[in-house]
Amino acid sequence: MVLVLATQTPGEPEIFASVQGEGPSAGMPVAFVRLSRCNLACQWCDTAYTWHFEGDERPHRSGETFDRSANQVTMEVVDVAERIRALGQKRLVVTGGEPGLQAGPLAQLLEDLEDMTVEIETNGTTKAPPRLDIRIDQYNVSPKLSHSGNPAELALIPERLAAYAADPRAFFKFVIAEPSDVEEVLALQRSYAIPPSRIFLMPEGTDSATIRAREEWLAPLCLQHGFRLSDRLHIHLFGDTRGT
Repeated sequence: MVLVLATQTPGEPEIFASVQGEGPSAGMPVAFVRLSRCNLACQWCDTAYTWHFEGDERPHRSGETFDRSANQVTMEVVDVAERIRALGQKRLVVTGGEPGLQAGPLAQLLEDLEDMTVEIETNGTTKAPPRLDIRIDQYNVSPKLSHSGNPAELALIPERLAAYAADPRAFFKFVIAEPSDVEEVLALQRSYAIPPSRIFLMPEGTDSATIRAREEWLAPLCLQHGFRLSDRLHIHLFGDTRGT
């Protein structure tokens, strides 16, 4: 069984150790594996190299497309597990792309790494089958708001949002570009009864100056509504680079 991964450099899978930069586990030392392919197309996506390949006409604000052969690599699950173990970490973050698109081989990977604590970063549109779900300790769910450019019928699936809202393992991380975006978050919170303590607001941005400027008005909104603020530590530490 194989997994389709993103690459750090051509032919080199994006498997690395770092500190988690976002959400409830921010600052924790972790191993990362970044999978390729996504079922959504956020116009501000900072990992467009996982899906915006040549010939893909879905919009992205950069206008850039990527060569699939240089930015995507297929590996046997056992080889992926070996590379992750070699990093020597106790916690694994599976990100993408959208990991839920590769549920079968991903379940096998986590069975091979059964001694690790696992968090999955998902856009909230997929459902983990039981074999995968039982291996996941934390869901980092990032539903895409209207400014992402995704149609709501694709990005905000009521059945999936309700299931994650009812799952205490799931934390919601909303990317915020303008103060008005928080109104959409509030509407979703009311519709699905999401506890404020499980909602993170994170500024959209791929450089420290933009992130800090947006946090200046985002922090008071978190205070007002009881939400949590998520920084992007990896951007401050390493910039917008792969493998960090």
